[in-house]
Amino acid sequence: MPRNIKYIVVHCTATSQKTSISAIQSYWQKQLGWKMPGYHFIVKPDGEIVELLSIDKVSNGVQGFNSVSINISYIGGVDENNKPIDNRTPAQKASLLKKLKELKLKFPLAKIQGHRDFPNVHKACPSFDAITEFKHL
Repeated sequence: MPRNIKYIVVHCTATSQKTSISAIQSYWQKQLGWKMPGYHFIVKPDGEIVELLSIDKVSNGVQGFNSVSINISYIGGVDENNKPIDNRTPAQKASLLKKLKELKLKFPLAKIQGHRDFPNVHKACPSFDAITEFKHL
């Protein structure tokens, strides 16, 4: 049965851009105890998009909204002192935009927004204003 997608959520990993996807997945499993990944897609610094979970399954992106969301993240989002910064590479920006356009075609009524734009979220993720940046989609 298809999911009723209301949100396409943009995230950052809040890690160095050198962090591997396997290290991020290990953190979810070992530190957070998650059985499912935090995102459906992750964008590497070189722009490669890696699918971590089929969009017909529920990921752990935004507590309380996971069943109605598709989650996509870029690797990065913090500086060397773990302060929020929009450090997306040009390749990440291009790939993120392309994937968001594809998802918007599949789910035209879904709202694109950042993790930080949900109620009771107290973090800077994705370290930029996704609502403004992607309002034209």
